[in-house]
Amino acid sequence: MKTRVVLADDHLLFAQALGAALAERYEVVDIVADGKALQSAVERHRPDVVVTDITMPLLSGLESARSMCKQAFVPKIVFLTMHADAVLARECFDCGGSGFVVKESGCEELITAIDAVLANQLYLSPIVAGGAIDVLKAAPNASSGFERLTSRQREMLQLFAEGKSMKEIATAVNLSTRTVEWHKHRLMKVLSLRRSAELVQFAVRMKLVT
Repeated sequence: MKTRVVLADDHLLFAQALGAALAERYEVVDIVADGKALQSAVERHRPDVVVTDITMPLLSGLESARSMCKQAFVPKIVFLTMHADAVLARECFDCGGSGFVVKESGCEELITAIDAVLANQLYLSPIVAGGAIDVLKAAPNASSGFERLTSRQREMLQLFAEGKSMKEIATAVNLSTRTVEWHKHRLMKVLSLRRSAELVQFAVRMKLVT
């Protein structure tokens, strides 16, 4: 039986082309374009491996991974990103990832990463690994304030940063607009931010939005 893979990337043409390439070796059971759809696809298909981008609409790949790792069924997770960033790689491993592949590396390296995680190994792109040893060994940096946010607050942060209105966010998360406003107030206070623009800038630094 072929390994079952769910692919998540908000660049649809790229995702479809990658899916076609992976389909020569694996069974690509679904291709989705945002973090919420990824969660639903994992629940529906129970894949062996998830290959996900980090920056996606509605919910980032990181937050999707954190959520998946709290469920009874947890697939192997390989992050596929344009960021050759050792600090980001450490965060991906910390939130449950088993692989970190930089997009410029090519499909063959992604296949190597998938095979490695299926063998219960960790995989890190060589382009990142050269400067990653000290970063991966270091204690997590708690200075940003991001680690103090709840899962709901992180979800709200991304939605605010995507420029959605209070009403749109309220509909997306099934809350009242007043509750959404309260969440924004709490976010600003926890992160010591004064303006909405600073909230967006913070989300960009955390790779929640581009």
